[in-house]
Amino acid sequence: MNIFKGMGEYFALDIGTKSVRVVQLSKASEGQWKLDHVGYVGLEAKIIASDSPEARKKLGNAIMSTVGQAGIKAKNVVVGLPSNKTFTTVIEVPTMSDTELKSTLKYQADQYIPMPLDDAKVDWAKLGPSPNDAKKEEVLLASTAQKYVEDLVETIDSLGFNVVAAEPDPIALTRSLLPDKPTGAHIVLDIGEASTDIVVTVGDKPVLVRTLPMGLKALISAIVQNLNIKEDQATQFIVKFGLAQDRLEGQVFRAVEGVLDNFVTEIIKSVKFFQNKYATESLSKIHLSGYAGVIPQLSEYIGSKTELSAEVTSPWHKVVMSDSERQKIQAVEFEFATAVGLAQREAE
Repeated sequence: MNIFKGMGEYFALDIGTKSVRVVQLSKASEGQWKLDHVGYVGLEAKIIASDSPEARKKLGNAIMSTVGQAGIKAKNVVVGLPSNKTFTTVIEVPTMSDTELKSTLKYQADQYIPMPLDDAKVDWAKLGPSPNDAKKEEVLLASTAQKYVEDLVETIDSLGFNVVAAEPDPIALTRSLLPDKPTGAHIVLDIGEASTDIVVTVGDKPVLVRTLPMGLKALISAIVQNLNIKEDQATQFIVKFGLAQDRLEGQVFRAVEGVLDNFVTEIIKSVKFFQNKYATESLSKIHLSGYAGVIPQLSEYIGSKTELSAEVTSPWHKVVMSDSERQKIQAVEFEFATAVGLAQREAE
């Protein structure tokens, strides 16, 4: 999925809510990549969230610092578009040629996207025939605010780089978290600071994309409120003890149980929607990443509630790297799902 199209040697840039991540990979073999460069720099959330000239300058400095730390020399960059800035959905349309579809979406995309067409940048990709109607096909539709993209590209270009593509984060996630040449249906679930991306795939094609307004911060807030402790201590508790009911007498689990119940209810809704539409497909696994990779027993909890196999998946599982490189990213390895997925794009 492209918002722009381009080719050539490039690196991936993922601007998260509290950090900047860069990755450059090279193809090692079929389904395997080699890590060439990686960088990570933390940044205050308010700087990344702000549109002010001062904040954009600080963000630019952070990007340059991350690229410099990684030792990247490439000038072409593929950038991720966060879920809170994009809208991604799967629609069904009558089967038609690419030219006809392009013309149709040019005038009808406003039926599907939550913003005026004049203010939006829209892209699409055909997924294949509809599972329920032989005369229709599925199309992945993505949009983002024109001004947001223009400002982001301007900031990156001003640093001397060339943005060759921009891609919604949920699409990049499927590349890094799914197995090589996946068969059957899978769920990719990446928990971030403030939200969680859910993507259901058939093979490697995303057929359901959702963003839930719950992330690590919601769990921390529940612990702060229910245990009457400070935020930094609550963060330590959820990362160290997770959902273990034999640690701290199960207080952490009980503090977040209400938030988790609502969260799992939304996952189950996604599963049921998928199963109703794709009756011949069976879900084989939930692949967890992001903060789901560092919260003890969360995968077991989600697996038991959804009655599906759920496992933590490292976004680096298809990347060959040295022991020193692995040690370098070990503490934050699960935060790289988008960046690695962007770096695994092949010429399209």
